[in-house]
Order: sequence, then C-alpha cells, then structure tokens
Amino acid sequence: MTPSRQSGSGVETPAGRPRGTAFLLSQVGAHAAARFADLLGGLGVAPADVGLLRMIATQPGRSQQSLAEELGVVPSRVVALVDGLEGKGLIERRRNPRDRRNYALHLTADGTHVMTEMRTLGAAHEEEICAGLDHTQRAQLTALLETIAARQGLTPGVHPGYRQH
Repeated sequence: MTPSRQSGSGVETPAGRPRGTAFLLSQVGAHAAARFADLLGGLGVAPADVGLLRMIATQPGRSQQSLAEELGVVPSRVVALVDGLEGKGLIERRRNPRDRRNYALHLTADGTHVMTEMRTLGAAHEEEICAGLDHTQRAQLTALLETIAARQGLTPGVHPGYRQH
C-alpha cells in the first residue's frame, strides 16, 4: 500500500505527489501551452504571434506604443515582435494619418487567414483540454480562474509571457 499524505489543500494524495492547486494550475497550464504551440506549428506561428495578431485584429490601426502599454513591456520589445510578424507577411505598418510619426498596425490577407485558422484550432484545443468537464463545470472553472487572475493583478486577455522575453 502506498503511503498517503495531506496536501496543503487538505486533499489526501499518494506520498511524493504534489497535488496543491498552484501545482495543478502550473501542470495543466504548461501542458495546454505546449499542446497549443504544437497545434500552431502548422500555421508557421508561435503562441506569442497569435496573441499579438489577436490584439491587432480586434483593434486595427492601433500603434506599437498601445501594444507595449497593454502588454506591459518596453516599446523596443514590441518593435521586435512586430518586426517578426511583418517579416512573416502577417501584418503591415502603415503611417498613421493622424500622427505621421507613428505606424498603424493592420493584418494582411495572410494574417487574417492565420487568425481564421487559429480560431478553429483554438476551439478544438479548448475542447480537448476541457473534455472531462460539462458546460456548468467549464463556466465555474472559467469564473474561478478569472478570480485568481484578477487577484494576482494579471491583465485580462494578456499572457504574462510577453514580459519574460
């Protein structure tokens, strides 16, 4: 018989196996991120690319400065990310008609295509990750995770990974 222990959350677990909430969030998060990156590989983009494309798609014409502010990173970091997307032909910089010193960012036709494909992959990924939960459980999990994210001061819709590169 395997010895058991009480985890910090009071859950009985086999000895040596961490089962605390933070560990499980990390475990599932790392798995979900790796799986999503695998799915995106066929599109020639990384998860960080998709996040920026989504931000540009939802606000066409936004500036690099506004992206930097929303992501909470220095503008030079966004320049490098935008350069990468532009090099892949997914976005274009256009002079901002209201301020010629700034560029307005827009998806190209290829960028729009990648976003369409990404939505399909994202929905399939969501289904795969949450396959063991019914609709009510998914809604509860989402609400609980939103509460945790807000309490930790995370910006809604912005992955904190942009700050680590």
